[in-house]
Amino acid sequence: MQANKDKWLVVVNVFAASRKAGSVWKSAAVMLEKAGVSYKAMFTGGVDNAIAISRKAAARGYRKFVAVGGDGTAHDVLNGIAEYVYSSAAEGVLLSEFTLGVLPVGSGNDWVRSTGVPGELEQAVAVLAAGHTMLQDVVRVSTLDYAGPASDLAAASAADVLNVSYMLNVGGVGIDARVCEIVNRKKERGLRGKKLYVQALLYCIMHRTTSRAIVYCDGDEVFRGDYYSMAFGVGKYSGGGMRQTPKAELGDGLLDVTVIPQVSVWTIIKAAPRLFTDTFHKGIVPELESAQCRSVFVLPETGSDSEPVEVDGEVIGRAPVRMDVMLEGINVVTPDPRSL
Repeated sequence: MQANKDKWLVVVNVFAASRKAGSVWKSAAVMLEKAGVSYKAMFTGGVDNAIAISRKAAARGYRKFVAVGGDGTAHDVLNGIAEYVYSSAAEGVLLSEFTLGVLPVGSGNDWVRSTGVPGELEQAVAVLAAGHTMLQDVVRVSTLDYAGPASDLAAASAADVLNVSYMLNVGGVGIDARVCEIVNRKKERGLRGKKLYVQALLYCIMHRTTSRAIVYCDGDEVFRGDYYSMAFGVGKYSGGGMRQTPKAELGDGLLDVTVIPQVSVWTIIKAAPRLFTDTFHKGIVPELESAQCRSVFVLPETGSDSEPVEVDGEVIGRAPVRMDVMLEGINVVTPDPRSL
């Protein structure tokens, strides 16, 4: 097990990029060997998925992981590591002992935009081989078994947890999650590309519905009322380059919150292009609510207002939901700032 600590465990998602990741990996393997990177590769598509592969590898002593795929693959590798760390079998093991890198092959590749890892494969391998890392935040996202009043935060805090997921980048409630549902269905049919997110976003805007909820940040109410969408991020980018949380920083210990309340369809259409720039928060939607905190609750005002919840592009359940920045983060591969 000691020998495994110095070896990279490479998780290759053979389904990423319309099943092209497997062929891309052949080129990446040659590059890694040429760069002198010691690794063991394991592939999804067999008995285990990326979560199970990573969990079992962590139990065997691996502490350095590479996701070959997109944001979903990186998310799954993180969740496999976290499932091991927070299990009874890992007494004394810390999340901060682990390092996560990525060779971006998928269609979104939003998280790597924040880490600074290049999208070009050879350059990404060079960054991995250089070995520079930073400690980034991880968010524990819990859907709750709670149907009480949204105004009773104490009762919601004591509710049982239905599902847990660990977030590496950006999550959302409402339109954000509905867009992910649509995009994921299209990906299952082999479709790819940034236009999938744009088309899904436009569809959800034109068929928009509002829900009512109360949002608490670090115990304080920051929003109450009708909303279209909410985004929560430690990274800046999601949905193929959208910047719903443009002020987020990977390692500042804070979760950035953006709530889009009920506004006119014209306001939404006018503001939508700015989602892909740093100008989304600059006055175009004056009703926009934003905050920074370590803990968030989203409590629907009625059961019928419960909206889907997505984490790193994966829908994990429905609100009510709680999000907490973990006390410890994970090391992520990033370019040496001296090389930038």
